[in-house]
Amino acid sequence: MSATPSAPAPRTLAEGQRCRVRIHDLRTHESTTVLETWELLLEAPNWHRHGRLVLNGDGSLWTLDVESGALAQIAIDGVPDLNNDHVLAPDGVTVYVSANDFHLYAAPLAGGEARRVTGDDHGRLHFLHGISPDGTTLAYIGLQPEGDEWWARAEVFTVSTDGTGDTRLPQGGSPADGSEYSPDGAWIYFNTELFTETPGHAQIARMRPDGRDVERLTYSDRVDWFPHPSPDGARAVYLSYPSGTVGHPADRPVELRLVEADAWDRPATIVSLQGGQGTINVNSWAPDSQRFAYVDYPRDEA
Repeated sequence: MSATPSAPAPRTLAEGQRCRVRIHDLRTHESTTVLETWELLLEAPNWHRHGRLVLNGDGSLWTLDVESGALAQIAIDGVPDLNNDHVLAPDGVTVYVSANDFHLYAAPLAGGEARRVTGDDHGRLHFLHGISPDGTTLAYIGLQPEGDEWWARAEVFTVSTDGTGDTRLPQGGSPADGSEYSPDGAWIYFNTELFTETPGHAQIARMRPDGRDVERLTYSDRVDWFPHPSPDGARAVYLSYPSGTVGHPADRPVELRLVEADAWDRPATIVSLQGGQGTINVNSWAPDSQRFAYVDYPRDEA
């Protein structure tokens, strides 16, 4: 069995680069900056039902008040540094996180002691992306590296929040990422290279939570990642990279594309930005389904 690869250090801003947390409003067709910083690289905003964002940064979780711009760190005990994969439980008080020991944990959103969810399963690396609407099941990506190749196998798995019932859904193909439940729990949305022989050419798909009925949704020359259905199920947003991109790197010219009423054959580009990794890794829709949060990372011009 291959040795587990070392986790990368938390990302930091480059010289002359800043981090902007932004909210796009579908009613006004405008994006508003709610926080701009040259000191902390924030990633992967979730939107809590009480009107604040939850983000990763510097190996920790943070809350951001969208009205005041006040940023506060969440003190979670019993976990190593976090990466940028986390989801909020429907109860509004629990957050599930991926840590840099490649395991999943449950923790109080207000801070406190964490509980490990995943077990030791033959060197698999766990990266969290979704939670079922009833709060009982997590959808994650299980990586089985081969040597230095992290993405040798990357498939969709589900596991109960108590750690039981760990299940591989191989029908989604490999490599896959971004596994996320629809609001009604009927589908798991994800990106996959199942439909192409071109390395890196990810497209958006969905399947039933038991792995049945795999359906390709995007047919794009671009590279599509991280589909996020809105809470009302009426639309979705996803991240689109230029053709030829491999993986989901940072600091690229990317687009956020909107799909209305399940019309995946007619996506609209609504935001173009400098970003990628960290921009919209997790579901960031507001409860009203009219706004979503994202992060970009512009550089100052010389």
